[in-house]
Amino acid sequence: MIGWLQSLDVSLFRFINSSLSNSFFDQLMPFMSDSPWLACIFILICMWLLFQGGARGRICVLMLVLALCFGNWMVVDTLKNVVGRLRPFRVLSGVHLRTGMGDSFSMPSSHAANWFSATLILFIYYRRSIWAMLPLALLVCFSRVYTGVHYPSDALAGAILGAGYSVAVIFGFDALWQTIGARWFPAWHARLPSLLHPSFTGVKSPDQTEWLRLGYVFIAICLVLRLAYIHSGKIELSEDEAYQWLWSKHPALSYYSKPPLIAYTQFVGTHLWGDTEFGVRFFSPVIAAVLSLLMLRFLNRQAGARLAVVVVLAMTVTPLTALGATVMTVDPLSVLFWTAAMIAGWRAAQPEGTTRQWLWVGLWMGLGFLSKYTNLAQCVCWAVFFLLWPPARRHLRRPGPYLALLIAALFTLPVVIWNAQHHWITVVHVASDGQLGEAWHRTYVVEFLLTEAALLNPLFFIAALWAAAAFWRRGRRDPLSLYFFSMGAPLFLGYFILSWHSRILANWIAPAIIPLFCLAAIYWWKRWEEGGRALKPLLNIGLVFGALVVVILHEPNLVNKVLHRKLPAKLDLLRRVRGWKELARVAGDARSRLEQQDGAPAFILCEHYGFTSQISFYLPEAKSRVCSNPLVFFEAAGFPQNQFYFWPSYLDRKGQDALFVRQVDPPALRPDWLSRWWRHDDNILVLDKPPASPLPAEIERQFESFTDLGIRDIVADGNIVRRVQLIECHHLR
Repeated sequence: MIGWLQSLDVSLFRFINSSLSNSFFDQLMPFMSDSPWLACIFILICMWLLFQGGARGRICVLMLVLALCFGNWMVVDTLKNVVGRLRPFRVLSGVHLRTGMGDSFSMPSSHAANWFSATLILFIYYRRSIWAMLPLALLVCFSRVYTGVHYPSDALAGAILGAGYSVAVIFGFDALWQTIGARWFPAWHARLPSLLHPSFTGVKSPDQTEWLRLGYVFIAICLVLRLAYIHSGKIELSEDEAYQWLWSKHPALSYYSKPPLIAYTQFVGTHLWGDTEFGVRFFSPVIAAVLSLLMLRFLNRQAGARLAVVVVLAMTVTPLTALGATVMTVDPLSVLFWTAAMIAGWRAAQPEGTTRQWLWVGLWMGLGFLSKYTNLAQCVCWAVFFLLWPPARRHLRRPGPYLALLIAALFTLPVVIWNAQHHWITVVHVASDGQLGEAWHRTYVVEFLLTEAALLNPLFFIAALWAAAAFWRRGRRDPLSLYFFSMGAPLFLGYFILSWHSRILANWIAPAIIPLFCLAAIYWWKRWEEGGRALKPLLNIGLVFGALVVVILHEPNLVNKVLHRKLPAKLDLLRRVRGWKELARVAGDARSRLEQQDGAPAFILCEHYGFTSQISFYLPEAKSRVCSNPLVFFEAAGFPQNQFYFWPSYLDRKGQDALFVRQVDPPALRPDWLSRWWRHDDNILVLDKPPASPLPAEIERQFESFTDLGIRDIVADGNIVRRVQLIECHHLR
């Protein structure tokens, strides 16, 4: 029976793909199958429903997003991998392939599932849409077979699945709303009694308790989604994550470029969940949830739950803070302890503030310093607050602030001791990062402002700067706004001034984001209460735009799935967290061949700390040996360039071979207007001077002979994400 069905499926495929071939279909079907215009039109319709469709339009768009996300990532992609059916052009001869070759398996069809899912949902909320959507959905299914990328059964299965899980999503969420909504959100439930037939029926406004519950639910959902995301393995580790994972295998009082808390955090995470991407990143979503919870409760007490929810939403859809909620670097810890010290400090600075509350301020500031040296700037922020708010100065006549400063100073001891033992190398490194020894010969102000605007959401960035300027100009009378201004503006202003001299990385201002967003929320909330009705649509635009950017940042293939066009490598912001498994495989295979060829032990040698760390993490035999007898090394030099200088090197492995791995950026990864002269290196543009010889002088002196294996392209999702040169180094002297 199964054989007969398969034969029928193939026969029907050949009939549609070959027998029905004609010039008209040859033009129409590829357009229906892969045209980005259909996706763009559909997105525009959803945007119109979102902003002009009232309750019905917004609920319809929400159900579309939930169904499409759930269907693609949980149902369709899972079934594709479970069934594992190859596409027809890969197994059948004589197939007329009229569109691009899909990288995934064939059963079921994602296109059919998505179109029938959208068709059913739009039909439920807008019955007349069936006359346009159903013919389009059928035509898309037919086109996938005609163009040679799916069997008819793939399209049929996709259509049934798409319609099925859409029904499950709509009726499931409606049932959930009828139970939980009626109990936890009675005012909203009274206004919107049904998600199947949405219309506002009441005028009762939700109280602060309902807004607070909404904040709790939203934070919990975000935590679950983020944990599921990092567990899915959609993106690989960044170079810094892998580098600091290696730190966690070598506990120390401090490290070359950063304080030690990031290493201790990764130590705990990987001991809980193993040396996996999930273990490395586990605490990032947890920290984001704790941070959102702190701000929700603090702003609820000071300004109301509704404003608190708005700030939490803004934090969630701001690209820089959203990335910090999934990628585990020093920034989540830095922002967490800066914010905790800010909240504790507001309570301590009140007239009734106690010494105990000041002790908490010192604890959080000390932990902040152990997270990132930028947190030292919070002392300057406190000085600004005391200077601008005379009532707070009474605490300067009490022991609280000085005890807080003493506790914070005690937390600097591990870093001070380690640096005293290592010739104050961190001070030299931090000064070189800021390029403080160079002359003021050029400015990076425009680059700084544009970068921050892009990563903080342009609308939110402008709103924060406007609010800060307006607050300063209008007399600084509100103590809470002044406090937020003092906790964020000095850090931002300091880096703005430094940008006239040095290039500033976007994440350096991360601790200032939350206080500046809080200042903006309070300022613009007052303007809205005074009659600024245009502010609510602008906020909605900012939230929707931010959410779209955040989704694109977290889903590498979304552009390809929607527009059926691969994002160029130089525009792919996730290039830095893709392709590392492939690099480790390429390097590992080349090392194994070298070892077999020469009959001597061979190790891997890298020119960049990021390559050293990533290959150590993603090459299984290297990961098992990071603590003893390591397999991957950074090139040994006579002076410290990174943390590898302080660990055992390969120089005592006399007579062994090495595979040297170095990065060679393909031109496609460089900005067009800089491609002739400049290249990217660690987020800093440096002059591209090709080396006089293929190897660093130190390496040439260390080995007897060399064999250049050429340049290899490291490909991820069809794009060249990096290019590496492999060189065999024979017989260590």
